[in-house]
Amino acid sequence: MRVQLVTMPWHPIDLPSLQVGLLHQLLRQVRPDDEVREFHGSLRWAEFLLERSGGRLRPGDYEAIGSDSIFHGLGDWVFSGVLYGDESWGVARLHAYARARALCADTLTTVSEMRALAAEYIDRCADEVLGHDPDVVGFTSTFMQNVSSLALARELKRRRPQLTVVFGGSNCEGPMGHALHRNHPYVDHVVRGEGEYAFPALLAHLDAGTPPDDVPGLCWWETSDGGRRSSRVSRANTETRRTVAPADIPSPDYDQWHAEIEASPVIEYVYPKLVVEGARGCWWGEKHHCTFCGLNGTAMAFRAKPGERLWSEIDRLVRRHHILDIVTVDNIIDMAYFKDFLPRAAESGWDLRMHYEVKSNLSREQIALLGEAGAVLLQPGIESLSNRVLDLMDKGVSGARNVRTLREFDNHAITCTWNYLYGFPGETADDYARVLDQTPALVHLQPPGGAHRIQLERFSPHFTNPALGFGKRHPAEMYQHVYELPEDELADLVYLFDTEDAGIGGEIEDRLLRAVVQWRAAHAASTLVMTETGEDGEALLVRDRRQGWPPRTYWFNGWQAAALSHLEEGRTAPALHRHLTEGRHRVSQEELGEWLTEALALGLLFRDDRTYVSLPTRSAPIRVDRASPEATDLLPECDTPAAADLLPECDPPDAVAPVQDCDTPDAVAPVQECGTPAGIGPAREAVGG
Repeated sequence: MRVQLVTMPWHPIDLPSLQVGLLHQLLRQVRPDDEVREFHGSLRWAEFLLERSGGRLRPGDYEAIGSDSIFHGLGDWVFSGVLYGDESWGVARLHAYARARALCADTLTTVSEMRALAAEYIDRCADEVLGHDPDVVGFTSTFMQNVSSLALARELKRRRPQLTVVFGGSNCEGPMGHALHRNHPYVDHVVRGEGEYAFPALLAHLDAGTPPDDVPGLCWWETSDGGRRSSRVSRANTETRRTVAPADIPSPDYDQWHAEIEASPVIEYVYPKLVVEGARGCWWGEKHHCTFCGLNGTAMAFRAKPGERLWSEIDRLVRRHHILDIVTVDNIIDMAYFKDFLPRAAESGWDLRMHYEVKSNLSREQIALLGEAGAVLLQPGIESLSNRVLDLMDKGVSGARNVRTLREFDNHAITCTWNYLYGFPGETADDYARVLDQTPALVHLQPPGGAHRIQLERFSPHFTNPALGFGKRHPAEMYQHVYELPEDELADLVYLFDTEDAGIGGEIEDRLLRAVVQWRAAHAASTLVMTETGEDGEALLVRDRRQGWPPRTYWFNGWQAAALSHLEEGRTAPALHRHLTEGRHRVSQEELGEWLTEALALGLLFRDDRTYVSLPTRSAPIRVDRASPEATDLLPECDTPAAADLLPECDPPDAVAPVQDCDTPDAVAPVQECGTPAGIGPAREAVGG
């Protein structure tokens, strides 16, 4: 059998498709006589845009539409005219949506230019895929890959009706897969859930010419009355609770992808990375499913490969492809990897640059090990700095702990990416005010990418349990310019839903949004660094160069230095007092309380409820100025004239101040020691910087 595995836009063009790589290797193992080919439609689309636009539509534009515009459905809209055979379909709907949402006029220009090229691109794809004379074409679809995949599937079946078309991927989980199948008759089969067992079983039925009624979760067409097309009925086999064991998950084959991207003109614009998978499911979600999260909808059970095997796979892929950038797709790191995988990576000698998703309550030692192993980008799921809001999310972590984690990432030169989420039923303005009063003190720590009201996701507790506060819901408005389907079918097909706003709004919401913008603008030029000094190293020098704060240098000794060090872990006032007295420091609770109050006012501490955590970092990592030409080369420009008077012009990105080089302590003016006895009195300002 000839099998073609396809991944379409908008898969990231710097990454291979893990799904295609896994299935290719799996079929090589379990069906060695099959001829398996890959079609990397996402890479072809980026190449096509570059070619047909004369270099104007670059991979940065691809990324802006395929990733940054995911919550507006712009990538799907690009291909919707091809899907429905009408270039004008959805245009008026998108323009109305864009006006209501104040989308960037230049973004609309970009997607309109792309849409004008979509039909020719789909024709080229069909030529290339059918040129290999496949028996089966399998599409993997996640996020905004549905419409481009459906458009190509429709054209393939139009040209070659006898071809078997199969869909799978996260867009096909649960009711979404059945809705996709029954509304698109040119899709022969939909694999719902994991494919390692189901896809080979389906191919065996195709070989034998038997109905696949025993393949768990599979959607297929049952034909009766002599095979007349009008009698076809979409069947959805019962889904299974069985999950794929780690031992049955192959190591991905990226040979074809690597050969193609190395020969592609796109290589001048991207840094290729390798994708690996250590675990599936979420061990935290098994116990406490975060209320807003819809990931792992039908397969929450956590399973992980042994650390030795994961390292062996990475080692093999790095040696084979000579790529050191590694992206792990695990939703959460297996805590066992701190014992068996990360030490191997740290000791390997490879100069790896790894991305990982982690829980934010890591210890300082665990963060240090991640850094030693080559983790340079972490997604820690911070989401908020308020204890109460984090409780509403069921995150199992405190605001103070999240701040401590941000500080430790800087201490180990690890970049983190996170968003500040709000809009949870039951949250109040007070939950945010206490944090917002302190955000100016946090500007030296890595800021959130933005503040975003949560959207209702299928499979999340908010979705499955309307009693949590989102009783009224309907498919997100963006799907109106993506699909031509009735409301009830959309309700089964889509992943995102609109609801009535919950939680905060008005003035406190505006204050949160402004605070995040200000944090992002101030971060690049802000440092708050603490170094040990003195003959015995028990004194601390804190150099404050944060935007919005007067430049100062503080000197602490005695119990004050010990207190600031103890608070790196985060402690309540009674616990801190106990640690100090156990360390033979003589300080009263009243003195300690006064010191905590002043240190908090100076922005040297963060307080969440009763817990204090110290804010100075032990070092200031080198930062990339995101306003530099190199950093913005891959971003779409927003200063060109609007193509139509339909949308407001784009505001240019907020300029980030140039990176401020950190002076060494020797460059600081001589520190004047406080004249009071050691260990007594509040934190003293020694020198104005």
